[in-house]
Amino acid sequence: MGRGFIKVELFTAREVVPVSGGNIFILKSTSVDFDKGRILTTDSSGITKILEVDTPDIELSKNKDSEQIPYSVYDLYVRAPGYKDAVVEGVQVFSNEVSIQQIEMIPTTKEREFLEELEHNYIPPHQLIEEMPRVQVDEKEPIFQSKVLIRPYIPEFITVHLGAPSSYAENVTVRFPEYIKNVASSEIYPTWPEDAIRANIYCQISFALNRVYTEWYRNKGYNFHITNSTAYDQYFIKGRNIFENISRIVDDIFNEYITREGYMEPLLAQYCNGTTVTCKGLSQWDTVKLATDGYETMEILKNYYGDNIELTKTNDIRGIEESFGGTPLKLNSTGSDVETIQRQINRISNNYPAIPKIEPVDGVFGSETESSVKAFQRIFNLYADGIVGKSTWYKISGIYVGVKRLAELESEGEKLESTGEYPGYLFKQGSTGDAVSQMQYFLNFISQYYKEVPPINGDSIFGVSTLDSVIQFQKKFGLDVDGIVGRKTWDKIYSVYKDIINGSNKPEGDGYEYPGYILKQGSRGKVVSKLQTYLSAIADKYSSIKKINVDGIFGKATNQAVIDFQKYFELNSDGIVGPLTWEKIVQVYQDI
Repeated sequence: MGRGFIKVELFTAREVVPVSGGNIFILKSTSVDFDKGRILTTDSSGITKILEVDTPDIELSKNKDSEQIPYSVYDLYVRAPGYKDAVVEGVQVFSNEVSIQQIEMIPTTKEREFLEELEHNYIPPHQLIEEMPRVQVDEKEPIFQSKVLIRPYIPEFITVHLGAPSSYAENVTVRFPEYIKNVASSEIYPTWPEDAIRANIYCQISFALNRVYTEWYRNKGYNFHITNSTAYDQYFIKGRNIFENISRIVDDIFNEYITREGYMEPLLAQYCNGTTVTCKGLSQWDTVKLATDGYETMEILKNYYGDNIELTKTNDIRGIEESFGGTPLKLNSTGSDVETIQRQINRISNNYPAIPKIEPVDGVFGSETESSVKAFQRIFNLYADGIVGKSTWYKISGIYVGVKRLAELESEGEKLESTGEYPGYLFKQGSTGDAVSQMQYFLNFISQYYKEVPPINGDSIFGVSTLDSVIQFQKKFGLDVDGIVGRKTWDKIYSVYKDIINGSNKPEGDGYEYPGYILKQGSRGKVVSKLQTYLSAIADKYSSIKKINVDGIFGKATNQAVIDFQKYFELNSDGIVGPLTWEKIVQVYQDI
């Protein structure tokens, strides 16, 4: 008998907003005795304490001939105020390993009974104990040279089709490192030697990047990068748990891939389990023996793919603002990179208050910066050493970009003059104009909360990406899937958008709630007086914000105070008080 660990993380908007105060009931899948269940609650970072549970012996997961399932299985039932309930069945827990179950919560305003309206995910048995068909392809499949990308890069997002290429199945769009963590947790066991795990992950990264680089499915007319069918690609399970050690390895190597000497493209590194299925490429189970016998990662890979392979690293990583400079930042480091990290962490801390603010932002890596980095690392499952290496740099940058993107969308929504009324005519691919622009905004906002809906550019043109987003929305919400926006699709898009807006967490009690409408220069009334009271008190602590009179009139002085506040806390400095600015003002006021 072994002991493993479960940690649950609740968030929304693609890890940008933590969900605190959520209750999670955890029960072994085989149990019918609910009295044996455990209840955990998320903290201000949306994270529970780690729960220790029973598991099978660790040696079962290292023996390919074992007929026993080498992990325990648990079910989670989740409820949080302002969000849909969630259920995850089949969380896999191995001896000595931490299983991290991340759950993307969906805001809602609807009152409901427990589990009446919910998001449900089922995690099937691990592929190593299932007899699954495996892709058998030549290393160099035909490439459509006219559309092949010039140089490989790490995409910010990858779209996965949850089935065979031609099947009627949904797509999900996830961040690339998130995708690799899911695949690795679905394909191999976390208890294996680290060199075996790394070798397998390099294959998974390379295979996925080959599909992206060659635009293999896009060139065939499909609207995704890769499938989750092992008969064609590699295994991915929507909403499954990942493992802490696998997560950390992926964060360390996600921008490295296998190439052949003299070739640019990522290797189509096929692999199989080596027991029920064999292939020309890597044998997953045999990597365990090789690593146990002392083979290092590269030696394992060359054993299968030949001596003329090498690991290639790219710094072309989409969805970040600056690449890692190559030198770890730590106590007493100085320079512009330190200032960048300080600024980004401060912005992230608006959403994650357990991360201390760094003051001043001066480009000097002092003890305050080290403390804030450690807090960030603990929240995002990195080694909490207070050093900003590659893994921490890119994780900070990715979360920062996500936080900033959501803030910009919310600010855009505050300025958007729309009642949500159907424009009176249908529009489809080729349509242009304000109605298309509004729809694109609504869909882009929804995509931050629903992975099934891919993000798009708001260019007022109903092009291919907008068509794809409309189709995926229609699939997700049970509409006729025709890619045309008529009244039913428009009304549903706006309804989902408003449900997210109104269902998002707001400060509770004592009259702190957002009034439900924006405040800007020219506004008057009691709510403006309340805003001025908060800002005036905040100004006593923060000298960069000028103190103002409480007169109930949103004039030039109040407008400037709002802008000063937004600049200091790295919000969109437009002088408009919408939900995001209001909630931050209330939070800072309550902390004084």
